[in-house]
Amino acid sequence: MTTSDVLHAAAGGVSWITLNRPDAMNAVTWEQRERIIGLLGAASKDPAVRAVVLTATGKGFCAGADLRGSPPADERLSGDVARMIRLGAQRLIGAVLDCEKPVLAAVNGTAAGIGAHLAFACDLVLASQEARFIEVFVRRGLVPDGGGAYLLPRLIGPQRTKELMFFGDALPASEAERLGLVNRVVPPDALEKTARAWAERLASGPTRALALTKQLVNASLDTDRSTSFAAEAWAQEITMTTRDAAEGVTSFVERRAAGFEGR
Repeated sequence: MTTSDVLHAAAGGVSWITLNRPDAMNAVTWEQRERIIGLLGAASKDPAVRAVVLTATGKGFCAGADLRGSPPADERLSGDVARMIRLGAQRLIGAVLDCEKPVLAAVNGTAAGIGAHLAFACDLVLASQEARFIEVFVRRGLVPDGGGAYLLPRLIGPQRTKELMFFGDALPASEAERLGLVNRVVPPDALEKTARAWAERLASGPTRALALTKQLVNASLDTDRSTSFAAEAWAQEITMTTRDAAEGVTSFVERRAAGFEGR
């Protein structure tokens, strides 16, 4: 991998991560995954980063995993595939879910397989009218990996999930929006502008409160009411100690717009 395979820029509190292998429809390699995972981890730790945008160049967002270079079937040992998935696709999806900053996907084109799951793992999803999402695994005689069977039922329910995964049909952006997989569909030439505007709004927000909100919402899907309520109470306890919470209360009393610092 060259550094140009994953472009990175940070400005105005936003970390922009861009897949840049347009000739391969941005099929993601092992090296690219490690780079993205590293950038997401760095965004969590860096107080100057307050939002992340994940996007791509060319006509494809991500055509899935680039399997070139994988050992042939007759050379694999039992457990090799499971290990590859745990350390590869699942780590990538986990890095998006666990990032302590809001992650916005700007889907410019086809998102297939792990590429679709990469988008669905993000906190907000913008899609070009030209985008489409494909649960391509069934076409290869495979089960969905990269967290697909975890993510989709939580987003659209099991019946819709099975329809997408059993048939592997391409889902247009407009239909993905209708199902709730996409927040907003925009014309292709408005995607970057809209992503920038949303990211800037996120970057000007109360960063720690957003991080805890993300954590609460994600965890709520796997916990009972009692556990969720307890987590909510403690999250508010933590949030109330931040400078942004103090600013939020003060600005309300003073009847002015809040100026959050992300601290």
